[in-house]
Amino acid sequence: MRTCMGTCIHTAIIMTRESGMANISSIMRLLQFTDSTFPVGTFSFSNGLETAAQYGLVHDAATLEQFTWSQALQGAYSDGVVAILAHRAALAGDYDAILEADARLLEFRMNDEARLMLRRMGKKLAELSSHLADSPIARRWLEDIKAEKTPGCYPVAQGIVFAAAGIGERDLFCSSQYGIINMVLSAALRCVRVSHYDTQEILFRFSERIGHLYDEASQMTLDDMHSFVPQIDILASLHEKGNMRMFMN
Repeated sequence: MRTCMGTCIHTAIIMTRESGMANISSIMRLLQFTDSTFPVGTFSFSNGLETAAQYGLVHDAATLEQFTWSQALQGAYSDGVVAILAHRAALAGDYDAILEADARLLEFRMNDEARLMLRRMGKKLAELSSHLADSPIARRWLEDIKAEKTPGCYPVAQGIVFAAAGIGERDLFCSSQYGIINMVLSAALRCVRVSHYDTQEILFRFSERIGHLYDEASQMTLDDMHSFVPQIDILASLHEKGNMRMFMN
């Protein structure tokens, strides 16, 4: 009995250690994919903030927070939904569902710069995935992007890559939201009169709301996607015609 008990305890310890190591690997990969220095080109875009600042719509920490939250909501109910559905499709091996999500998201975007951002960042992440994770779906999707059979939107790439890396959809959604929010806040440090303290306080407050957004987005389908923030699309159209720009969007 003692031998059996000792063996069971030893086995439990090994399983706990292995589970802990797997969890650490997932956390490390999550941090890697979410880091602002991850080379997919997020630093090149401001999600319309540059024009909003130019026209005085965003001029301090309070207006920056309002603008950023509007972007987070827009992203949650579109990019976030698609990322989750692509993640589920990748795990299920449903390639047709991935293609559908990819096409539908591009149709959902109203302005050219947002489409450019989605496609450029998506293709870059798809290319990186070939070096980071051995995923047949990711390789097939990248070939279809190059052949212009599918647009290659960034949230779809996130869903595929995160699934291949063993990262769950809740963490995927968190990473997606962080990327959208941090993209705006990082750009704000270059074109709005705010400090690092302001942007970090905004980010810290937002962290309390993301869980509720996931609860909603995780229950949505492609037909449920919605995002009515016409001011953002107007700002993007004005930005496309601008002569002096720091950001591509």
